Amino acid sequence: MLIRVVRMTFQEDKVEAFLENFESHKKSIRKFPGCRHLELWRDENKKNIFMTYSHWESESALNQYRDSELFKSVWTFTKSLFSDKPVAFSSKKLQEVPE
Repeated sequence: MLIRVVRMTFQEDKVEAFLENFESHKKSIRKFPGCRHLELWRDENKKNIFMTYSHWESESALNQYRDSELFKSVWTFTKSLFSDKPVAFSSKKLQEVPE
């Protein structure tokens, strides 16, 4: 499983447009083949910074999504709202520490 985090900083007056767009596409993204989990996070102190946190079956599954028309449409709109470059990284969980 691949864990993907994308940190996005938006123009403050574009936050609502981003949230509306995410709301209208989140189920399609989550149902995309290979996507196992999707969350949207908001920075506690800087309300124009958001992160998506997703789980993918593999890097190949993520790349299939990134090559899809769904991604191209959503990302083209989303990146027009940025005030800074996004930061993205992929990871694999090594350990989970129980209580």
